Amino acid sequence: MTISRRGFLQSSALAVAASSLPWRALGAQGAQPDLLTLVRGTVGTFTGSGGTIGWHIDTASTVVVDSQFPASAKTCLDAVNGRTSARAIDYLVNTHHHGDHTGGNGVFRPAATHILAHANVPRLQREAAARAAKNAAPGAPAPAEPVVADVLFDTTWKQAVGSEVIALAYYGAAHTSGDAVVTFEKANVVHMGDLVFNRRHPVIDRPGGASIAHWVVVMEQVARAHAADTIYIFGHAGPTFGATGSRADLLHHRDYLTALLEFVRAQIATGAPRETVIRITTPLPGFPDHGPLIERVLTAAYDELTA
Repeated sequence: MTISRRGFLQSSALAVAASSLPWRALGAQGAQPDLLTLVRGTVGTFTGSGGTIGWHIDTASTVVVDSQFPASAKTCLDAVNGRTSARAIDYLVNTHHHGDHTGGNGVFRPAATHILAHANVPRLQREAAARAAKNAAPGAPAPAEPVVADVLFDTTWKQAVGSEVIALAYYGAAHTSGDAVVTFEKANVVHMGDLVFNRRHPVIDRPGGASIAHWVVVMEQVARAHAADTIYIFGHAGPTFGATGSRADLLHHRDYLTALLEFVRAQIATGAPRETVIRITTPLPGFPDHGPLIERVLTAAYDELTA
């Protein structure tokens, strides 16, 4: 079949245009659906099973933030490899030690040059694994040895990675005693890990060093440290809320934590025993989106206030 010069030029132009389409547009035209959702710049999210995964991908570098569980980690890694021709991942970052953020480390480990986390995270992973083994049912298989970071930081860490600059900061005890805030400086996107549960009752890991009171302080510090138009990625969100949001969502979570402490403090002041307080199920006043109060958060708040 011959093709005219005009037809050749038209088809060539279409091919060039197609090569520049956003990833999601390519998927919409019949290619393999892209599971990586772009947020801004070279940064995006993957939602599977567990805490929200963040990523940075450009023509020369790749960073993945958190690894979920093994099955969804494999799905995410396959999606990342589809964008990068399976080149090495420069860094896998763990925002903290919980299994829904580090359980897929073993899947990513062969592909990642380094795993990066706060200095407390490997110890917290191992302690959590030891507790799980101790509490396992008789005859249950021993849990796998946790795959931990090989690059650790104490307060701050910063490095150019491809076209991005990645900065990590530790603000002190909050959700755990090892929470890293991960900033993609060029994109102006910040991955909060589980420092923000967007309109959802949080996990407050007291054995892991959590402090609700200081968590409030951390939220304020992070808000001050970033621009008004920063986009934040959240570890978890309520069923009708997104895994990304703004400073207003960050401060809403701060206000929830403040209100939780105030509510439980008022219950203690009335002389209500712990067994009564932790079984309250009415919604926290002012925060109906979170649904009824649950024992997990009430227990953590009561124990912190009476420690």
